[in-house]
Amino acid sequence: MLQVSYIREHKDYVLERLAVKNFTDVALIDSIIELDDERKRIQNESDAIASEANASAKMIGDLMRQGKKEEAEEIKSKSSGYKEQVRELTDRLSEVEKELLSKIVLVPNLPHVSVPLGKTPDDNEVVLTHGEIPVFDTQAIPHWELLTKYDIVDLELGVKVTGAGFPVYKGKGARLQRALINFFLDQAGEQGYQELEVPIMVNEDSAFATGQLPDKEGQMYHVTNDDLYLIPTAEVPVTNLYRDVIVKQEQFPIQHCAYTPCFRREAGSYGAHVRGLNRLHQFDKVELVQLVQPEKSYEVIEEMSSYIQGLLQKLELPYRVLRLCGGDMSFTSALTYDMEVYSAAQERWLEVSSVSNFETYQSNRLKVRYKNDEGKMTLAHTLNGSALALPRIVASILENNQTANGIRIPKVLVPYTGFEVIN
Repeated sequence: MLQVSYIREHKDYVLERLAVKNFTDVALIDSIIELDDERKRIQNESDAIASEANASAKMIGDLMRQGKKEEAEEIKSKSSGYKEQVRELTDRLSEVEKELLSKIVLVPNLPHVSVPLGKTPDDNEVVLTHGEIPVFDTQAIPHWELLTKYDIVDLELGVKVTGAGFPVYKGKGARLQRALINFFLDQAGEQGYQELEVPIMVNEDSAFATGQLPDKEGQMYHVTNDDLYLIPTAEVPVTNLYRDVIVKQEQFPIQHCAYTPCFRREAGSYGAHVRGLNRLHQFDKVELVQLVQPEKSYEVIEEMSSYIQGLLQKLELPYRVLRLCGGDMSFTSALTYDMEVYSAAQERWLEVSSVSNFETYQSNRLKVRYKNDEGKMTLAHTLNGSALALPRIVASILENNQTANGIRIPKVLVPYTGFEVIN
């Protein structure tokens, strides 16, 4: 979340930047500042009364030691209400702070100055396009038909066991899935990311700290009896490892990667854009997370983008990079690049990765700080990126590499799969 002090000191700039995300609730910003004024007033009043109480207690003690019991009792009588006043003010302060928090979490992160204006994905900026779009002599077969043809993923079995959006991978399909996970983890390790294995359920504090709550509550699976949430991405547990931690400058950059299954309730149920592996409730993903000094974060996001592009190049997939417009960005992001691969049979681009810089938006909730060169306690910047999400990668590999003799496996994956063709 944004810092109240920043909103107060830069109100016009905050409103200007928020307008890029199509946020125009000036009244909310005003109410945040007013509540902060009230919080300060109550705190100052409470501090003043506490100070008077301390002074009275000292005076009473001095008078008692001097044998002036009558004078001491008189002061004691006058100061008897201090404790109750402080208690009432403390209760009121707690109420105001809760209301202030409830409002400030409704304010999205400020978009970076490079974020283009726009309201829909059509307004996203194409930064670059790489690779040749495959051309086939005959109509390319969509991946959902290829899944059945080669018996590598069974969507109906998933419906039987759980429901729509929970596929069952079989044979070479399962091995391809495992190959991609291991390939992505190995590549991340070579890049300097420390691999972690983390819980796939988190508590409410963790979901709040990375911004899933209250913004994405309806998209998460909630284990109600235990009040835990199935993770939508490994970003949540990995970043929360540093909640309430003061890190040392020499630890930067903090780089982690993690493979987890991911769970999202948002998957649709109609139309070609959600058929097959295009959109699932459960899917596998390797996630990258970095914590860095603020002055390094925009250099780091470019490095992360380049690294993810390198993976797509090694997989021989045509792709493009988008800079998301204000209206298509997440609530928590300051800048996001999407990587999309081309689907030959569907003849459209499929998002396979997002890399985002959250600046201090997450770290303010997480309270992850460090002492800068001047010895000042400073919030770190957090970043994350998918490297990569598997379902649409698999869909594109199947569609783009189909031949009369089967599905050709990208060369870089053959040492992991143990086979060159799915047939």
